Amino acid sequence: MSGHSKWSTIKRKKGKADQERGRIFTKLIKEITVAARFGGGDPDANPRLRTAILTAKTSSMPADNIKRAIQKGTGELEGVSYDEINYEGYGPGGVAVMVQVLTDNKNRVVAELRHLFSKYGGNMGETGSVGWIFSKSGVIEVEKSKIGEDELLELALESGASDMTHEGDLFEITTPPDAFEAVRSAIEKKGIPMASAEVTLVPSTTVKLEGKHAESMIKLMDALEENDDVQKVYANFDIDDATLERLSA
Repeated sequence: MSGHSKWSTIKRKKGKADQERGRIFTKLIKEITVAARFGGGDPDANPRLRTAILTAKTSSMPADNIKRAIQKGTGELEGVSYDEINYEGYGPGGVAVMVQVLTDNKNRVVAELRHLFSKYGGNMGETGSVGWIFSKSGVIEVEKSKIGEDELLELALESGASDMTHEGDLFEITTPPDAFEAVRSAIEKKGIPMASAEVTLVPSTTVKLEGKHAESMIKLMDALEENDDVQKVYANFDIDDATLERLSA
């Protein structure tokens, strides 16, 4: 879990969510549009769309924006057609990196990703080169100040979660993909606010990074996420808390 949770911690400490709300909205609109295009505009019958709408609401996206994104996906409004592509590569120190892209220009995004990997000490890989390291899992984060550990653990396990761990000031609940919605719904019904809730890619192994490799990896993650065509980035790095504090300053 380290790559996912460490990067979440870094982003919170940097205040990136507040700094980049416009970019976050753009990415969420793309995801909602594509989800509606492939699975229809009814969130009750489209789990991917339902999750995208939940994420958008958690990020305080206005309801009108969500509605228009759905209508663009279903064809009720004119919109751009995006290709959905996964790219794989290696970061500094041999870290496995998965990049999920929604783009209207494949040639542009490939050139940009290749440049970023090279700039920060990594390289693009072939399809399947690192994908086997990651598997889908639901991840729900709850701030420790919002609820007691025993109460949350009991609720999570009873509703289908597979585990709950600590990461900084958060409880991190993991679920099988098909149990994610039930666990998320159970937490929501109890009125417990969630810091994040998503079906994500979780690595089976991690790579410990220190020094320049750790610094370059954070810069690569930042640069990839700042690319307008990149939806999500997953990596299997681990960084010790002392280095994390320094890089997050």
